[in-house]
Amino acid sequence: MKNILIISTSLRNKSNSEILAQQALRGALAAGNHAELITLKDKDIRFCKGCLACQKTMKCVIGDDVAEILGKVKAADTLVFVTPIYYYELSGQLKTLLDRLNPLYPQEYSFRDVYLMTTSAEEGDEVIETAVGGLKGWIACFEKARFAGVFNGGGVNDAGEVSAREERLKAACDFGGSL
Repeated sequence: MKNILIISTSLRNKSNSEILAQQALRGALAAGNHAELITLKDKDIRFCKGCLACQKTMKCVIGDDVAEILGKVKAADTLVFVTPIYYYELSGQLKTLLDRLNPLYPQEYSFRDVYLMTTSAEEGDEVIETAVGGLKGWIACFEKARFAGVFNGGGVNDAGEVSAREERLKAACDFGGSL
């Protein structure tokens, strides 16, 4: 049994990313894992100040919702970051969260496998290349972790559109079950 943390970063109501994240959660739980879905939609997450105090104290000087998320990231065996693709890149919310996870750098952490789950209006692997590269850059700072794969949910644009795509919902559920 793995401890899987899925973090959905879309701020849009009825977002395609969140719908696919919920399906991945369903699959992970059905496979017998401990799994949790966190959504950033209602979280207070501020920008990193770059003070690097966290490298000594192992906690951030900013008092917002990141401390709770950071604890869950640290304890998870498997991470799944779920993001809509904006201009061929990770969402700003995800990038901000990754920056704020800097206190993990000098600590012991449990995560080994890190996945990316994406949605975008356009289809094709070339649409997510830059986003994958951005996440791989973050992972490179954690020598025990590895980029384990991607679920590309491209070809959906309107809020909730993916709900009508049974094959996509099943694929996301299967993805979660395979984590």
